[in-house]
Amino acid sequence: MSTTLTPGAAVAAPAAPGTTRDAPRVIGLDVSLSSTGVAGPGWTDVIRPGNRTGHDRLAYQLRAIADHTSRCDFVVIEGPAFSRALQRGHDELAAARWMVRHDLWRRNIPYAVCPPDNRTIYATGKARWKGLSGAQVKGLVRAAVEERYGVECSGRGRSDRADAYVLMAMGRDRLGYPLSPGPATHRRALAGVAWPLAVPARGVTR
Repeated sequence: MSTTLTPGAAVAAPAAPGTTRDAPRVIGLDVSLSSTGVAGPGWTDVIRPGNRTGHDRLAYQLRAIADHTSRCDFVVIEGPAFSRALQRGHDELAAARWMVRHDLWRRNIPYAVCPPDNRTIYATGKARWKGLSGAQVKGLVRAAVEERYGVECSGRGRSDRADAYVLMAMGRDRLGYPLSPGPATHRRALAGVAWPLAVPARGVTR
């Protein structure tokens, strides 16, 4: 008999962490209106709604995301970048993020929300890189995913794929099944994420 879990409530620690076979199934999501990145261990995907708009686009996104998360144990979602709060489409994007969270809650799938800066720190060691543009920092994240995990993120939506992969890797690390050991300068990012209350913080001081 399975135990019902809800976001913000207790998430049981794995009984015997350390092997891929025993690892919980974690999905990373970088939710976007035009190109949503999705990732699991060893793979990435991107959800593109094409020319759909409004309710049709939201419904398409939710269905596609639900397909990817239907058999997972835990989801890590990228949170909003508050510096972009007044950009065009922000209202609909905020709705999309909350609809995804609500759908996970409805299906008893626990999730965490990770600030964009924490995702960048986990991948590169820093949130801000002096002299580099946002696009160049995204390139550093993609390079880190390829170098550390052996997963190449290329083509359309490549940064969305890479971001989702880092989010998934953070969730695995938090649950005690890191895909690859990372330095403390990177893993400190785990402490700033809104994890469900009882997810074990192995080796991370809150």
